[in-house]
Amino acid sequence: MTTLALKYRPRLLSDLVGQEGSVKALANALKRAKESGRIHQAYLFAGVRGTGKTSTARILARALNCAEGPTATPCGVCDPCRAAEQPDSSLDIVEIDAASRASVADARALREQVQTRPAFCRYRVYIIDEVHMLSTEAFNALLKVIEEPPPHAIFVLATTELQDVPDTIKSRVQIFPFRLIPVGLIEGRLKHVCEQEGVEAESGSLRLVAEAGQGSMRDALTILDRVIAAGDGKVLEEAVREQLGIVSAHLVQGVMSALAIGDTAALVEACRELNEQGADWATFWRELVLAFRDRLEQEARAARGPQDLLRWARMLQLLLSRERDLRDSSLPRVVVELALVTAAQLPHLAPLDALVSGAAVRPPGPPTSPPPVPSRAPQAAPAPEGPRRVPPATPPAHAPARAQAPPPPGPPAPAQLRMACSEALRAVPGLRVLGTAPQMATDLRWEPPVLRFRFPGNVRQTLQDLEREQANPHVLAALAAVLPGLRELEVRFDDGPAGTQAERPEDRLRREPGFQELLRLSGGEVLEIRREG
Repeated sequence: MTTLALKYRPRLLSDLVGQEGSVKALANALKRAKESGRIHQAYLFAGVRGTGKTSTARILARALNCAEGPTATPCGVCDPCRAAEQPDSSLDIVEIDAASRASVADARALREQVQTRPAFCRYRVYIIDEVHMLSTEAFNALLKVIEEPPPHAIFVLATTELQDVPDTIKSRVQIFPFRLIPVGLIEGRLKHVCEQEGVEAESGSLRLVAEAGQGSMRDALTILDRVIAAGDGKVLEEAVREQLGIVSAHLVQGVMSALAIGDTAALVEACRELNEQGADWATFWRELVLAFRDRLEQEARAARGPQDLLRWARMLQLLLSRERDLRDSSLPRVVVELALVTAAQLPHLAPLDALVSGAAVRPPGPPTSPPPVPSRAPQAAPAPEGPRRVPPATPPAHAPARAQAPPPPGPPAPAQLRMACSEALRAVPGLRVLGTAPQMATDLRWEPPVLRFRFPGNVRQTLQDLEREQANPHVLAALAAVLPGLRELEVRFDDGPAGTQAERPEDRLRREPGFQELLRLSGGEVLEIRREG
């Protein structure tokens, strides 16, 4: 039984897929050879496996020796054309595997054989496959005959490692690159093969087979042969995923969504599910990286802001950097879990410059002095100006011991206030990134009913989401859960030299009671404010 890769092997230049540049150049060379009787006698086909190098060499031999040739469209019925279908039975088409005949003795024997004239055809064509496997001495032995071959000899060299071919050989041959075949072209060829074979294919299944071929038509046809056998004569998407070890697209999208919102619990659960399915971790990683690449392209085409683009780019860069660790590790699940958890936290990390600015740039204020120690019975301490808690006064030693009422609740400590606000903001759907804002503030004050944020001016671009959403009723409701009585946020940036900032018209609009009431009743959010006219 003939495999699909052999049955649908190209037999004409027009049958080659994805190599239009090389096909056009060879067709023009054959046309000129027909008109002038002269043709170049040494070629080098270079490219990855399965892109048609050896098939093109056989097509070239057939086109040169056709009774109507040299021609780019051999007839296929004359004796030379039929002989080219089975080169092993033709004396005038010599195929040599350089991997098994790489010694200098083999090269010298070939050099002597070249002098023999063709038995039946116009040219004797020598096809040397994997030519980069020849030794240095063998290349030197062939150098002269390739440079000045007999008029009846044509050399076609094929290699997957062009960089290993000596420059002395490259300078004496015409080099034709064979590039990776695009996935769309492979998918179209697979559809044609299925139609010819009467095989039913599910939507999307051939796309998976084409992607698994990784630019090689032969590999894709070989995979298709296996999938048809597994599907009892049908190409089923489930069978393709099972044969190739591809995880479901739903699971990949679920992992990407969990990464986007920083849901580490969902990521760990996804890894457990993958482990139970026995999925190939390298294949899953490749699918996830490709899905992230597609998402980054969508964000770029949608003209998102720089923060959104950098967020996806940073996660994608982290995933790519862990690919080598995944290949070399004996515990791939641990590598995947560690990388995913780390990537999930990237959107919530504050930039280094913001942290440095937050520690170095503090708004000027009056120096604080320690509270006076009372000489008599303890009295209620005055309310502090900011969130800093003033410790209660210590009663004097001579004061009589008596039961005291608990002090009135004061504002939370700065560290507690920042932590509580961060957790509350992270709970806002779609705005989890705002959870880093309290940690980046140079000053955070809870002065009921207003929560005041103050930031250095150089982080305004980073915190544009918080500035835009400060009047969002959902954000206010989330913060009010930890700060009862909250009605307004105030976000200020130290833009001026004296720590002042001019109020913008859109800021005044956000604080307008009527506008806030409209947002509350409609359940809407402020996406953009523009001034026109």
